Amino acid sequence: MRYLTAGESHGPQLTAIVEGMPSNLAISIEQINEQLARRQKGYGRGRRMQIESDRVTILSGVRHGYTTGAPITLVVENKDWTHWQKIMSVEPVEEGEERRRVSRPRPGHADLNGAIKYRQRDMRNILERSSARETAVRVAVGAVARQLLAAFGIKVAGQVLQIGEVRAERIDVPIEELIERTEASPVRCLDKEAEARMMALIDKAKEEGDSLGGIVEVIVEGVPIGLGSHVQWDRKLDGRLAQAVMSIQAFKGVEIGIGFEAAGRPGSQVHDEIAWSEERGYYRKTNRAGGLEGGMSTGMPIVVRGVMKPIPTLYKPLMSVDIDSKEPFAASIERSDSCAVPAASVVAEAVVAWEIARAMCEKFPCDSLDEMIDYVNQYRAYTERF
Repeated sequence: MRYLTAGESHGPQLTAIVEGMPSNLAISIEQINEQLARRQKGYGRGRRMQIESDRVTILSGVRHGYTTGAPITLVVENKDWTHWQKIMSVEPVEEGEERRRVSRPRPGHADLNGAIKYRQRDMRNILERSSARETAVRVAVGAVARQLLAAFGIKVAGQVLQIGEVRAERIDVPIEELIERTEASPVRCLDKEAEARMMALIDKAKEEGDSLGGIVEVIVEGVPIGLGSHVQWDRKLDGRLAQAVMSIQAFKGVEIGIGFEAAGRPGSQVHDEIAWSEERGYYRKTNRAGGLEGGMSTGMPIVVRGVMKPIPTLYKPLMSVDIDSKEPFAASIERSDSCAVPAASVVAEAVVAWEIARAMCEKFPCDSLDEMIDYVNQYRAYTERF
């Protein structure tokens, strides 16, 4: 499976083409829209979320509610396009018409690097595509992947573990409870005391014109043993998950299982002992490896965490240099979020769900869902008696 996205932050729409999804998978547009709505929520979001009300349109690859095996085209419209039609026009514009050219790169963004790389004197040609608005259609893609995973009893959940200096106590609960409780939290956090402190810190950052980052965690349960492979670097599932999470705008670090904590522990407190029972088959007594060993899934829950930096668009702007005059200036202020970590948790769920779904389709024949279900059931029976 693979997908591509296209579109700009203030263009008419965001588009994704998904190829390789098995045929005969029931697709719920409402479930996709639910995931899009989750991405728009979260304490600390900015005014753009008051403008947009994201909903998906499916233009191909689904007929009468079921996938056909053909490429699936997903579209999410940008409601703000009505105010940007001339500025973002595909057609040439007359001299003097409004272009809103950007010559002042913002620190922490792709503006300057992208302009130099693509030889663009108008950095709007860079910032429109590099915007995190692109994650809306990636969430739609992830929502399709989640529906495939659900056919095999695989569940995906996410939570916020840290915002700014406030770190939540990690609470282990069943995944269904995790989904329910984080959905009811404005910051997607289980720890109620930390939740209140996070919200207060976001308020403080907003008052001061600043922004906050944090840490999100994604958990996937029900994954079969043996997704991914140890035989080549680019087939290792942990590496692919890390790349997927790092590809989210503003993410600067990824860990799996206990991650960086492993550096300060002896081996006896890092590795997971193997056990076997009639009820469970092979399993690990602990899950410090986060469900992945040797680049392959172990059958234990997959646990991936990502670090999101504070959004660099600030209301107390940092200094930069105008590319025309080479003079210093205070970076321009555009509407932004004080904290997008709760929303980023939803995006992280989406990209992780996609990678697990892709690994499932690599492991098992997947031209049709019926065929895939048969092979997965046979494989699970095999692993139980191995």
